[in-house]
Amino acid sequence: MKIGRVIRLILLVIILAGAIFLGTKAIGFYKEYSNDESIDGEEVEIVIEKGTSTKGIAKILKEKGLIQYELAFTMKAKKTEYGSKLRYGTFTLHEGMSLLDILKTIAEGEGDNGMIKVVIPEGYTIQMIAQRLEDKGVCSKEEFLEAANTLDYDFTFLKDLEVPEDVDYVLQGFLFPATYKWEAGTKASVIVKDMLQAFVNQVGTEELEKIEKSEQGLYNMITIASIIEREAKLDEERPTISGVIYNRLKIDMKLQMCPTVLYPLTEGMYDVNQVLYKDLEIDSPYNTYENYGLPIGPICNPGLASIKAALAPEKHDYLFYHTDGTSDGKHIFTKTYEEHEDTRIKKE
Repeated sequence: MKIGRVIRLILLVIILAGAIFLGTKAIGFYKEYSNDESIDGEEVEIVIEKGTSTKGIAKILKEKGLIQYELAFTMKAKKTEYGSKLRYGTFTLHEGMSLLDILKTIAEGEGDNGMIKVVIPEGYTIQMIAQRLEDKGVCSKEEFLEAANTLDYDFTFLKDLEVPEDVDYVLQGFLFPATYKWEAGTKASVIVKDMLQAFVNQVGTEELEKIEKSEQGLYNMITIASIIEREAKLDEERPTISGVIYNRLKIDMKLQMCPTVLYPLTEGMYDVNQVLYKDLEIDSPYNTYENYGLPIGPICNPGLASIKAALAPEKHDYLFYHTDGTSDGKHIFTKTYEEHEDTRIKKE
């Protein structure tokens, strides 16, 4: 075969491949543009800042995997009544939504105009909350850390709260994990106040008074709850783990709870999952491997289930537990160290 004919054949193949590629793109573009029926899919949250153009919204949607073709979205916006009504704010959309329904939701649906939704999970520390708030654009990390390190808030339970001098943050444990909505630039003190109010609302004023009068007192009780929060994955095990903590405290046995090592080791970020033997010797008043009794203060902000477990520990004789090796985080509880080691061997 002559060289010229080979070149022409190669060019023809390239042209055909390009035509097929463009044809496929065109079909996909037309399908997305013309389809007005939505199907079920995973929820996706988007944040549209004030002043974002239609093209900017299209880019956000593309990055979130909600659309394939930005041009299809902008063309659809111009063609419909919703294009001139697009708003800023936080919106919950879902994969499989048609362009028409996306436009309608942003124009007319339930969106928090100018508000940013911030989810604070159970077990988050003040340090982790600060980072999330900064990442979300609500306030700076430094501002929040400063605001969370003072008791100067008008809440009755804070007036007589006995906080040791060497704790990292005086409000650690009392900023209630929940879903909040704030505007960008909200003062950190306002955010802290909202979270303290949520703590009071969830625990209850009467219950707080009972805890304050209890043998442990409010600060120690929340410290216990914070350990339970970081130790337990299953709600049904929280009271059992609480019982182990109380049993060890009763006989003056070191708690030896790994989260109390991870907290100082990671400076409150819990971005390390495994505790090494050398880590157990970390010099910190939070470390219950080195120190007797409770850590100096809470090691996270516990949720209501862990607080209730701290208030009502399960009555049993267990002193030890370890995970059973399954992915659901279930534990094996034992009364003696021998049983503890024996179940470890059997598990392995």
